[in-house]
Amino acid sequence: MADFLGWVLAFFILLISTVILRVILKNRTSSGLPPGPLRLPVLGHLHLLAPIPHQALHKLSIRYGPLMRIFLGSNPCVVVSSPDMAKEFLKTHEASLSDRPQTVASVHLSYDSQDLMFAPYGPYWKFVKKLFMSELLGGQTLDLLQSVRRYEIQSMINVMFKKSLVGEAVNVGGELIRLTNNVISSMVMRKRSESEEEAGEVRKLIKEIFEISGIFNLSDFIWFCKNLDLQGVKKRLLDVRGRYDQMMERIIEEHRHLRMKKTEAGNEADAPKDFLDILLDMCEDESLEIRLSIDKIKAIVLDMFTAGTDTSASVIEWALAELINHPIIMEKARREIDTVVGKSRLVEESDIVNLPYLQAIVKETLRLHPTVGDEAYTSITPVNMEEGKAITLSRAHPLICIPVARLNPFPSI
Repeated sequence: MADFLGWVLAFFILLISTVILRVILKNRTSSGLPPGPLRLPVLGHLHLLAPIPHQALHKLSIRYGPLMRIFLGSNPCVVVSSPDMAKEFLKTHEASLSDRPQTVASVHLSYDSQDLMFAPYGPYWKFVKKLFMSELLGGQTLDLLQSVRRYEIQSMINVMFKKSLVGEAVNVGGELIRLTNNVISSMVMRKRSESEEEAGEVRKLIKEIFEISGIFNLSDFIWFCKNLDLQGVKKRLLDVRGRYDQMMERIIEEHRHLRMKKTEAGNEADAPKDFLDILLDMCEDESLEIRLSIDKIKAIVLDMFTAGTDTSASVIEWALAELINHPIIMEKARREIDTVVGKSRLVEESDIVNLPYLQAIVKETLRLHPTVGDEAYTSITPVNMEEGKAITLSRAHPLICIPVARLNPFPSI
């Protein structure tokens, strides 16, 4: 009996040792997958990404190479940390990496993937992209709304000038957020925030959306927490989307009422159209192969607010900060503007083509301070890397993470 128990114990020890050894070897040298650090159960490599994820990924890439495998909780992920590798993924294998990973925030804020950013690759995504490029962001539409942008810029400069005359401090970041918010509001729905209360409401809403989207949510990474709202993120998302719904319903109803009055007066064709008018035209056009619902319009408009408000203001603020810290470069930019534009008027959008030094400043600002830290994509088909790398990414490893903020094409700079 003692001998039998000894054999059973030895069998279980051998079995457990084999399983542990297999897990270790699988983490170190998985066939067809890039290398990566050992992971913890449940957490994966989440503990290695604090405090700033893109900086932590950069440090890990120095040790494990430009192509590295990690686990974000229970989600397998491949990190691409070199320009050449990123080019191969985003250009050579673009069709395989067209989708973005779904999170609790993206599902609710995109109205179940009905916007451009999170819509799955297919006929609807192509339709919305074409809509953005040809109708909403086309040259003719942008030219028609140039006066809106000019007015908002002049308004901001006037506010800052008046405050400077009385020696009052100016919150540049706040003024830039107000500027970009008013520009987007005026272009999208011909409605600027006239009162401080109204402006504050819109800014607060967009700020909350950014904050909630950036929260680390256990439900997105730990599989057994998927249907739990342990941090209250889903509750906050439903609240902020409910307030956004109320705002958009009110604005859409105002637009429809105004459109009806213009139709009755017979001057509909002469009236200038904003982006929301264009979207409502498509919503009412029954001949289109893909119809736009009200929820889809809300999702598209929210895309424009989130993509154009905080990001644009942040880039401008960083550019101003860099110029203040580099007075020689600021003086060169000032001389170029004085030479090309003169001192009697403000810089117009048509002047930018003749201001190469100013363009270089903007590009360098975007290089030093990208508007996003990391970009994530989902593999919708297997990805076979070019010959010689011996790496294949199957559907079992769908996430591709690119730390844009550390992706320097000029390492010597």
